[in-house]
Amino acid sequence: MLYSSTPAHEKRRLFRERLATGELLRFPGAFNPLSARLIEQRGFEGVYISGAVLSADLGLPDIGLTTLTEVAGRGQQIARMTDLPAIIDADTGFGEPMNVARTIQTLEDAGLAGAHIEDQINPKRCGHLDGKAVVDEQTALKRIRAAVDARRDENFLIMARTDIAAVEGLSAAKDRAKALVDAGADAIFPEAMRSLEEFAAIRDAVDVPILANMTEFGKSDLFSVDQLRDVGVNIVIWPVSLLRIAMGAAGRALDTLNEEGHLTSKLGEMQHRADLYDLIDYESYNHFDSGVFNFSIDHPGREATSTRLLSEERSDETKYAKD
Repeated sequence: MLYSSTPAHEKRRLFRERLATGELLRFPGAFNPLSARLIEQRGFEGVYISGAVLSADLGLPDIGLTTLTEVAGRGQQIARMTDLPAIIDADTGFGEPMNVARTIQTLEDAGLAGAHIEDQINPKRCGHLDGKAVVDEQTALKRIRAAVDARRDENFLIMARTDIAAVEGLSAAKDRAKALVDAGADAIFPEAMRSLEEFAAIRDAVDVPILANMTEFGKSDLFSVDQLRDVGVNIVIWPVSLLRIAMGAAGRALDTLNEEGHLTSKLGEMQHRADLYDLIDYESYNHFDSGVFNFSIDHPGREATSTRLLSEERSDETKYAKD
């Protein structure tokens, strides 16, 4: 009921232990707290929180317009809804090295299990668009050193994302990945890799976990989990996939509403109310409410009324569950 029963520091510890096994961990992107709970219910290993999704949620492009306050606030709402570890996109750290340090501590306080800081210039742009520019190596390293020095929980994952491959090529990406690890990065996120061979090259260059971004309509082919596992990838994210699917379905539903005047033909595509109630653990809230308000000295009719309303609600749920 309410939020995760696992404290943030415990999520981080368990995440680090599992990451150390070398297995591949799947982190679909959550576009809101409810979708994070659905990711957990479906048996995935973690939740990813995309900067592009947070921007889109505000109706903004992914060009560095969101603030630390907005990102941390939404990250907290999502992370606290699940027992899974949540990794968040922290863009370029929201400023200079001191700002990066503050970003890490703020995200720790928000209950995240880790974050990635990238080496694009600030303001940045989507990693799968043309025309990106990256900072010089020393600036990139200062960001990571600031992040590592600032964290208070040693299990908070500091991931370095590098976009340099699209600007200077794979060899430059390998060199920068090594330098970022030397600066203290716990993991490497090589953005916009075009082939399995490029992922394998980054894997050979560093001895820390690496992440693969399987975003649709981007520079990378959409490789399977098995393919990525075979080349040594440790974390896979699908950052915007659920948002794209949800918005696509919403657009089609609105078209149907315009054309037919009702949504009867779309009922089979909707999440059933019974499934929603199960996902949000509605029954636990009912039990909690009944356990707290189980006396009515000053209001004699209240308990009977509550019992009747609860019975009607359960009857209604049963009816819809059978539909």
